[in-house]
Amino acid sequence: MAEPLLSVRDLRVTFPTRRGVLTAVDGVSFDIMPGEILGVVGESGAGKSQTGAAIIGLLEPPGRIASGTIHLEGERIDRLSPDKLRRIRGRRIGAVFQDPLTSLNPLYTIGRQLTETMRTHLDLSEAQARDRAVALLGEVGIPAPADRLDAYPHQFSGGMRQRVVIALALCANPRLIIADEPTTALDVSIQAQITALLKRLCREHDTAVLLITHDMGVIAETADRVAVLYGGRLAEVGPVDAVVNRPLHPYTEGLMACIPTTHDRPPRLAQIEGSMPSLRAMPAGCAFHPRCPHAFNRCVAERPPLFDHPPSAAACWLWAPEGARAAPRERTAS
Repeated sequence: MAEPLLSVRDLRVTFPTRRGVLTAVDGVSFDIMPGEILGVVGESGAGKSQTGAAIIGLLEPPGRIASGTIHLEGERIDRLSPDKLRRIRGRRIGAVFQDPLTSLNPLYTIGRQLTETMRTHLDLSEAQARDRAVALLGEVGIPAPADRLDAYPHQFSGGMRQRVVIALALCANPRLIIADEPTTALDVSIQAQITALLKRLCREHDTAVLLITHDMGVIAETADRVAVLYGGRLAEVGPVDAVVNRPLHPYTEGLMACIPTTHDRPPRLAQIEGSMPSLRAMPAGCAFHPRCPHAFNRCVAERPPLFDHPPSAAACWLWAPEGARAAPRERTAS
């Protein structure tokens, strides 16, 4: 088998505060293969964005990687100095964020921002960088790209700005793109165009994508595999078809049940009772057990590991090997 492009193992992101240490990401592990789109989905506060920020080295202080490893093409990057990480960002890892206005400098033209990024990471002359910028703008669907190259961000619509950000993420031919809610601020028709564009470009450039979103519809249309996060922990991971149509974890079942369908119109939409637990009051055992309709004693007492149930895996005691669900195992004295 091919080696994963990105390998994350037991990632733990913490935020020290006056009242104690808050754990935003707690033991998350996954791989992304070259050219693959891995969707990361969950409610607000699940740890999606913090996972992406940790990979790209943009955690806001006092956040830090407390433990775990991150390997990009076999190289460990979670311990690199800020200067070395800066060389990786843009060149080997690109980023697309939710609001394109936060990614684009309003004082510089689109062309300047594209050419400056390319010349920072690639050995190109000003003329070569400008030609490549025009080609990229055309590739992402900007009409009359040569004329728009000298326009400013405010002269583009929201959908066009997001296309520019995608071109900016791709301009140095990165191996991985982290797309954090890239379609949330756009209307539905533009969302479909952007997700289709992202999927096509990644196939053509053989670029892997970590797609962070709360929208299962975007995941179903775009991702190859999906990882479901809850309370900073990995609840389920597997091929998108299996997770969407045959979910294993009760939380994933709840997320899918919340999506309205065209063939069945119940009087009320399903909802998951309760809310995401606070980082200051994370429940013992399985973090989802206070909201889970299938919870039993072991769910309250012990945190479940990830159980394989091909083609997916779920961190749920319902999928433990036979006999493991009966009661919490006895702990030996140290």
